[in-house]
Amino acid sequence: MKDISPQRHRDGKNVTEEKIRKKTVAGKLNASGLRFGIVVSRFNEFITDRLLRGAYDGLIRSGAEERDIKILRVPGSFEIPSAARTLAETKKYDAIICLGCLLRGDTAHYDVIVNEVTRGIGQSAQETGVPHAFGVLTCDTLEQAIDRAGLKMGNKGFEAALAAVEMANLKKDINHQPPRLSAQSRLRTAVSKKQIPRSARNDKSERARNDKRDRPRSGSKKPAKASKTKRRK
Repeated sequence: MKDISPQRHRDGKNVTEEKIRKKTVAGKLNASGLRFGIVVSRFNEFITDRLLRGAYDGLIRSGAEERDIKILRVPGSFEIPSAARTLAETKKYDAIICLGCLLRGDTAHYDVIVNEVTRGIGQSAQETGVPHAFGVLTCDTLEQAIDRAGLKMGNKGFEAALAAVEMANLKKDINHQPPRLSAQSRLRTAVSKKQIPRSARNDKSERARNDKRDRPRSGSKKPAKASKTKRRK
């Protein structure tokens, strides 16, 4: 009968959590040595300035140097994806932080801009391979935006900066992981390390080339040797 006691369940849970922890790769909140680009909208500047200060503070607290932070100001949130892509394509920055504020109005203009900004930032991150942190507020009222720019709902600029630091480190850790070798690659590595004699290797193609090289060509005749006898006088 299978043991389903609570003690066994707790032991199995601990073992599972330990295995998951060993298999997990997560980015560290350490911005030391990393470079960041910040793209911030001037529209609704009363809000976006607060987001910018929060993002800047988050990077400095994480260990980033002031010289490693580049700030770009664009007219509105619609221009954020273009500027972010321009920074990402330079390959000088480990992550891009996008900051803006969109407030719903009486027309459908809000919905159009929100969709294009979200799509553009995501597309830039996927096509350039540089992590982008989304710090664009999409609120119905000004009060909601103020609450998310440093009041009771926290500062979304600060949160975007921490996300950028974590993703930049995560990408670095993934890129530094050694690739898994296929069976053929492992065999080649073993052959090169153990120096297996050529006669014992299963290399039919090389053996066939050698046999073909040593085999005389058909129809070729060796030239007759010239007679070395001398005429007697």
